[in-house]
Amino acid sequence: MSGLLKKPLKLALIQLATGADKAANLSHARTRVLEASRAGASLIVLPECFNSPYGTAYFPTYAETLLPSPPTSSQSPTYHALSSLAAESKSYLLGGSIPEYVHATEKYHNTSLLFSPKGELLATHRKVHMFDIDIPGKIKFKESDVLSPGNKLTLVDIPPYGKIALAICYDIRFPELATLAARNGCFLLLYPGAFNLTTGALHWSLQARARAMDNQVFVGLCSPARDMEASYNAWGHSMIVDPNAEVLVEAGEGEEIVYADLSAERIEEVRKGIPIYGQRRFDVYPDINTGAVKFEE
Repeated sequence: MSGLLKKPLKLALIQLATGADKAANLSHARTRVLEASRAGASLIVLPECFNSPYGTAYFPTYAETLLPSPPTSSQSPTYHALSSLAAESKSYLLGGSIPEYVHATEKYHNTSLLFSPKGELLATHRKVHMFDIDIPGKIKFKESDVLSPGNKLTLVDIPPYGKIALAICYDIRFPELATLAARNGCFLLLYPGAFNLTTGALHWSLQARARAMDNQVFVGLCSPARDMEASYNAWGHSMIVDPNAEVLVEAGEGEEIVYADLSAERIEEVRKGIPIYGQRRFDVYPDINTGAVKFEE
């Protein structure tokens, strides 16, 4: 289990304020990404739906076409903005998520894009679990009215650091994804996510700390900034949690960038003290890592 993180890494989560103007959102994201880069971050994360408002009414309007890859600048201005920005900032850049439209299937997805410091697309992750909830008197939301789920686990090597896992928001409620990612050598789980004022208060920090504790890896949750004038109110409180479930840094409600330095020594220290990786009882229960795990759509 040692050597998951091969070199210290400075992680930045940008709790971005967004509005209805996509071009303005992309321009604003560029300003904050360059700020994070100047602060020394090597991996920079933007929030879920960072280029648009969040909501089923907005997904079709703001959706971009990513396939075949690479798309043209007219098909996906966000793809090209992220690619250029990753190269300009010389950082790994995770474009939290954008609404994607696939002409071949006539389906919409909620999709993350990860770019290298050279501006190359390394991976995409389509949100696997749809945010369909109904809490009486609090909130009702059904992403599946518009969106379709992705169908794979997304693990990516980011040299010279190691392997990370990408997921989106509601995906964090399904510990199987996190466990499979950690068991396959990831040192960091990243979840761009727009929890709301109900679910955020209940479970945002709890989920982040639980996934870190379960798997003894770092976890990053990146939210949009809270906007009480918007139709959907994001929770905020972007945070980075260490492998011992300790919160290293947490944002407030407004726009903010939070940073943390990740080290291999912390992973090794925690796993040595509580050595769960050598204590599982697959003679008592099944090993999910030996099942049919999908790494491709």
